[in-house]
Amino acid sequence: MGMKDTVTIRYLRQNDIFADVFNYFIYNGRKVIAPERLEELDAREVEVPYGGEIGAEQSVQKTRDVIKTLMAMTDGRAAYLVLAIEAQSNIHYAMAVKNMVYDALQYAKQVEEAAASHKASGDYKNAGSDEYLSGFMKQDRLMPVVTLVIYFDSKKWDGARTIHEMFAVQDEELLSYVPDYKINLIEPAMMEKEDFDKFSTTLKEVLTFIKYSKDADRLQEALNADPEFHHLGREEVDVLNACVNADLRLPESEVTLDVCEAIRVLNQRAAEEAVEKAAEKAERKRITTLVESINNLKKNMGWSSEKAMEIMGLSESDRKAAAPFL
Repeated sequence: MGMKDTVTIRYLRQNDIFADVFNYFIYNGRKVIAPERLEELDAREVEVPYGGEIGAEQSVQKTRDVIKTLMAMTDGRAAYLVLAIEAQSNIHYAMAVKNMVYDALQYAKQVEEAAASHKASGDYKNAGSDEYLSGFMKQDRLMPVVTLVIYFDSKKWDGARTIHEMFAVQDEELLSYVPDYKINLIEPAMMEKEDFDKFSTTLKEVLTFIKYSKDADRLQEALNADPEFHHLGREEVDVLNACVNADLRLPESEVTLDVCEAIRVLNQRAAEEAVEKAAEKAERKRITTLVESINNLKKNMGWSSEKAMEIMGLSESDRKAAAPFL
């Protein structure tokens, strides 16, 4: 797992951040999903392939980034959902297939757990033959799985968003018989100011910074307009540094960072470095000109380097600087 994956997953695993993501995407920012009702699941999904003893022994383990269950109230009754997030710092051009596999494995796992539960409790004795053979009772129900993709980059997502988009065949009549699967995507590049305002956690600042990370003027406007940028935490800073090379520096002794001040220092440092580089370039050009003049005198007048530099009245420092090139 790379640094980008490590810091984004650690950030998204926090219940308040996780809940904020789904409240934004599903409920338009309304605080419907409560962080305290979330419970983290094992992120590993195991796929056992079919095809004989050798194949069956070679199970494939796939790991989601973050997956949690939610106990919500629906029509006055308790209902459970499975919510998952995939963090992407790069475009995955087969994301629709990847997520479809994850979701299918989660549904298969629920069916297997239902069958195991019935077997353990011994209630198959009252079941019909079809129920017994399938292991899934007629009254059994699955928990819906909702997977979101968060793209931690300022570029537009130009990959396919559905399985159908990935097919070479684009015959609508034919594809009407092929089930589709679409990804639920959050991409900062396509978000507007009012979208960011729907977040109630630091996701607002993190995604805003990412959106404008390649536009210094717009980024500065966003920083000035949002007071929360004056005290971002370490996990937020880690995400920005890893995903968009923000170069924000938070001392180990500090808990939060004033991003506005940090950016001002970065800009000042960049300006000073630009001045230094310009001065170095000018100095190199001046020495190059001196060397050319000395060589011309040596060639045309037959003088030595020392005499040419003496006639030109060069200082001791200029003589030392020119000497290696003569």
